[in-house]
Amino acid sequence: MFIFSIRASSIKFFAILALTFAILLGLMLSGNTVPASGASIGEVDFSDIKTEDDRVAFIEQFGLRVKSAATDVSDFVMPENFDRVVMGYNEIQKQQGLDLSKYAKKKVKRYTYEIEGYEGYDGAVFVNLLVYRNRVVGCDISSGDPNGFVRPLVEV
Repeated sequence: MFIFSIRASSIKFFAILALTFAILLGLMLSGNTVPASGASIGEVDFSDIKTEDDRVAFIEQFGLRVKSAATDVSDFVMPENFDRVVMGYNEIQKQQGLDLSKYAKKKVKRYTYEIEGYEGYDGAVFVNLLVYRNRVVGCDISSGDPNGFVRPLVEV
């Protein structure tokens, strides 16, 4: 004869686990598709990004069209200790084979470009490139809408 007992904390754990799984499944099935990119991680060269032309060429290799020159250029120091938001953003970078934690306390430059004709989205869409010493150390594609999306630029 077997006896099995369940504590209230076990029930809570499995309820949270089931809820998390349901949310992830819902996000995957919600129909938010990302257009196929023109390059995969193995084909992307993140280094030798020195000029505006280099940055535009880097973005356009993914089948995107840059609307104009960078709409925003800013310098910032990568934080030493990542808060919840930066940790979440770094997870997007890790999906692309990048890791921002290597650049803690380093001065990084962010270039933002507006994209034209982004498939499946009518609003403004931007690509952000984080560059450190002529190397892209982080990149994303995001909507201009506060309730929009932030996705990896490089598809796995």
